Amino acid sequence: MTAHPAAPHHRVVAHPDTTTQPTRLGATVDAPATAATRPEPPRTGPPVRRSTLAALTVAALGVVFGDIGTSPLYAIQIVYSLNGGVVRPTPAAVYGVVSLIFWAVTLIVSVKYVAFVMRADNDGEGGILALTALVQRATAGVTARGTLVSLGVFGAALFYGDSVITPAISVLSAVEGLKVAAPDVSHLAVPLALGLLTVLFAVQRSGTTAVGRVFGPLMVLWFAAIGAIGAREVVARPQIVRGLAPTYAVEFVVDHPGVAFVAIGAVMLAITGAEALYADMGHFGRPPIRRAWFCLAFPALTLNYLGQSGLILRRPAAIESPFFLLLPPWARIPMVLLATAATVIAAQAVISGAFSVSRQAVQLGFLPRLTVRHTSPDTVGQIYVPVVNWTLFLAVVAVVIGFGSSERLGSAYGVAVSGTFLITTVLFLAVARWRWRWRAWMLVAGAAVFLPIEGTFLAANLSKIHHGGWLPLVIAGGVYLLMTTWHRGSQILSVNRRRQEGPLREFVAELHAMDPPLPRVPGTAVFLNPSKDTTPLALRANVEHNHVLHERVVILSVQSLEIPRVHDRDRVTVDDLGFDDDNIAHVTARFGFHEQPNVPLALRLASEKGLECDIDADGPTYFLSRSSIRMTDAPGMSRWRKRLFALGHDVADPVEYFGLPLDRTIMIGSQIPL
Repeated sequence: MTAHPAAPHHRVVAHPDTTTQPTRLGATVDAPATAATRPEPPRTGPPVRRSTLAALTVAALGVVFGDIGTSPLYAIQIVYSLNGGVVRPTPAAVYGVVSLIFWAVTLIVSVKYVAFVMRADNDGEGGILALTALVQRATAGVTARGTLVSLGVFGAALFYGDSVITPAISVLSAVEGLKVAAPDVSHLAVPLALGLLTVLFAVQRSGTTAVGRVFGPLMVLWFAAIGAIGAREVVARPQIVRGLAPTYAVEFVVDHPGVAFVAIGAVMLAITGAEALYADMGHFGRPPIRRAWFCLAFPALTLNYLGQSGLILRRPAAIESPFFLLLPPWARIPMVLLATAATVIAAQAVISGAFSVSRQAVQLGFLPRLTVRHTSPDTVGQIYVPVVNWTLFLAVVAVVIGFGSSERLGSAYGVAVSGTFLITTVLFLAVARWRWRWRAWMLVAGAAVFLPIEGTFLAANLSKIHHGGWLPLVIAGGVYLLMTTWHRGSQILSVNRRRQEGPLREFVAELHAMDPPLPRVPGTAVFLNPSKDTTPLALRANVEHNHVLHERVVILSVQSLEIPRVHDRDRVTVDDLGFDDDNIAHVTARFGFHEQPNVPLALRLASEKGLECDIDADGPTYFLSRSSIRMTDAPGMSRWRKRLFALGHDVADPVEYFGLPLDRTIMIGSQIPL
């Protein structure tokens, strides 16, 4: 992307201040008005060098595929241990289970997510909230619009529930390999898991590029290893390859529906991570993720699941730990170490995804302003959100201590993921219908393939609610309440604030119509405001209470663009607001995501570009509007939710963020009813 202020593909993002404006649901600043009524053209960008693509592919393996890549550690084992071992390791069950796993991975991950859903990006960003934003813009005027948006927000809340459980079960399942490799120290599994998780969350501040650079080669080794040990068993028992035929899955479900229903609840574990794969798309882009999946991850997973199933056919007692029992005794300790490293990496996928989802939630007005640190000078999607990182860490520690084993956590796992899958399919079909104009038969085919499968997954996992499946639902319910409360409160507050502010141009016209005109005092006053559409409350208060104007008045709005840096020639634009002789003007200042906004610099550049106010950029007085909430009994939201909203309102300090001189910055407060 180029740093050109008029480029229509620049998208304004939210920052922790009172003068930038997040992109709300329904905003169309990043697309023409007709975008929702015609198919999107293919995205084209600068060609990616092969060396860069290869590096991104390896890095994507280290960040995106850790979760789904470590599912072989526990998926098949949990299939045969659920409900006291209802699924017995008979040949029919073994072939049926491996067929179910293979086709679940093929249809949900390869076809649905990698081939189709990843096409639905919002300016390069993926995840269920990005999909929700597309749905919201594409369904203008559609009756079901509100329901679809609410569904998307609940899907995002479910992702947070998944983000708590995934790191816990992934790391626990690896260190529990000590029970097979070194039984004498198996009691150290929980302390070791907690130590590894602490290190993982501590290194997040380094950014996904640095993490991927370290984790990527390890995941290449991991996929190569699990593919090799699986292939070794497949070669010894080649008939297990017949399990790839879908007929075995169908026969298993038809002949043993009750047992198959229980098995499906655990088969779901083999595809967890697909939702994080989509959420992490903004970190690396589509091509590296697709290449990594089809060239290495998918083949390795298929071989390992076949190998474990072949081992169980040969030795039914191997259901105790089929993954580690695939290995000869001398290789188990090294594999425990590699698996531990891989599962630590597995947690990375949902952590990075949680950062992306949180940032999108802020942009769409569903979360309050959060500190978002960009960890790459070139890629906007690579971010670190401290409060999300450490909140997740505390929740994961509580889950590890509370459940204590991956087997017990397996009962809690899957509910959030299956719900997210189903919601994603519904939203994707809505985008395909109203944004891409898919034909009816294509929509019906997609719905007929994916909705019954994912509905069955969800139903099978809902049966585990009383065994721990309640946990992700409670987390999701709490997050959904917070997100909807913040969104509704922001809407009410925005309407009330705009009513108090009034249109800026009308206010300037009123100043011109005053007779006699207001006295002008020496100096320059700079009023920071989200946009040039409304009058800064600080300016209005200064006029109404002090009955004066400064000699020179500048209203300044800051936009943060999704490019690393903005060239100085494109930094500012000036608008005289309809009068070229009153020394009142509006300045729009633009900064890239890797730049710290610098208001004095923007003013100097505006002066050089012909700002008719003869501004001394080193000596103005800065005015900030600081609004506080006045609780009322007005309808729109219950009082307890208003109090909840008020807790997160105006917690950021714009003075430091914009580099304003503290001794020349004045805060003018006002109360806005809620």
